[in-house]
Amino acid sequence: MSVVRRALIPPDVQFRSRQRKPRATVSYALTTTVRGAFADTLAATRTSLADQGFGVLTEIDMQATLKAKLDVDIPSQVILGACRPPLAYASLQVEPSIGLLLPCNVVVRSLDEDTTIVETIDPSIMVSLTGNEALSSVADEAGRRLTAALAALTNANADN
Repeated sequence: MSVVRRALIPPDVQFRSRQRKPRATVSYALTTTVRGAFADTLAATRTSLADQGFGVLTEIDMQATLKAKLDVDIPSQVILGACRPPLAYASLQVEPSIGLLLPCNVVVRSLDEDTTIVETIDPSIMVSLTGNEALSSVADEAGRRLTAALAALTNANADN
């Protein structure tokens, strides 16, 4: 399985003038690389999320939106707003403002014509941002399911 965590640089981290390396980082994303066309990977991502109990509530085509609004070209990129209602409900019960971080964004973006990146917010960031440890079990469950969805894309890709 090739799921990678990416780092967020906290606002209080200072950069050294020449090295440009942060002193501390916090994980914020789960990422996988899929060998395959964007459209195929986007469809497979929807299926993989559904297999883990997530529904797609929103879909934003960033390429089309930025072309229409700014007349700029970017590679294909779609943001899927994924939600597993039992997890959303459980998180709202312990942190009423958690809706600011919902639904879970899943980004599918073209790297080149044969390579697509799929990444999602790491749900554990909900605990870090809110400081509410009561979210841990919900975040852990969401993280397991999102990791499984990404792993299924990677595993299906390895089978081809």
